[in-house]
Amino acid sequence: MHSMRLRATLALAVVALSACASLAPGGLPLGTSIAEARASFLGPTGEYPLPGGGTRLEFARGAHGKQTYMLDFDATGSLVSSEQVLTEQNFATIVPGLPAADVRMRLGRPAEVFNVPWQRLQVWNYRYYPGDCVWYQISISEGGQVTESNYGSDPICDSAGSRE
Repeated sequence: MHSMRLRATLALAVVALSACASLAPGGLPLGTSIAEARASFLGPTGEYPLPGGGTRLEFARGAHGKQTYMLDFDATGSLVSSEQVLTEQNFATIVPGLPAADVRMRLGRPAEVFNVPWQRLQVWNYRYYPGDCVWYQISISEGGQVTESNYGSDPICDSAGSRE
């Protein structure tokens, strides 16, 4: 009897986890319409035009903003690709001189933004997995271009390096 309950519980857990994975923006099947995507997951957090008449939808999600999915739709409004973009590989593409609009198109909205008036900069911070207690920082000039980018300590962490 105990064995049957255990199997039933495990089966339910597998079904629940599968459902969660398919409910993430990155779980939409290719070919999904842009209207369906806009109506799901509480709506997109950003929208960007793509060359050739397509559209990129941003879905910033996850605890502390650690996941951002970009879903690309062709000119007919059909999903052609999706990617979780907050990765070290994508951070490596952020270089001085890159326009701020290109950063938003690549990484989406930052988790936190603050101004540095004496330097005439705005600093965009991105949290990501597995960057526990580390975030990626991008300095944006008054003219709207990247001046520098690097990894820094996330202030949400205590001095011992663990989440509060």
